[in-house]
Amino acid sequence: MKEGIHPAYNETVVVCACGEKFTTRSTRQQIQVDICSKCHPFFTGKQKIVDAEGRVEKFKRKYAKAEAARAKK
Repeated sequence: MKEGIHPAYNETVVVCACGEKFTTRSTRQQIQVDICSKCHPFFTGKQKIVDAEGRVEKFKRKYAKAEAARAKK
């Protein structure tokens, strides 16, 4: 490996939105994440809707229109 061309690979603190913190190694000083293994539905068994761009509300409005159309028939 050539000297001086690789970025520094240091210990990094990863911070989740739920408050969980853990350390790993990365080229970044700190990493912010939305979901970690402590709050992810796959690991917890609980459903948690994460909606960053209004997609859930958009889906509910679309589904409500389809239900209204179906009810009229």
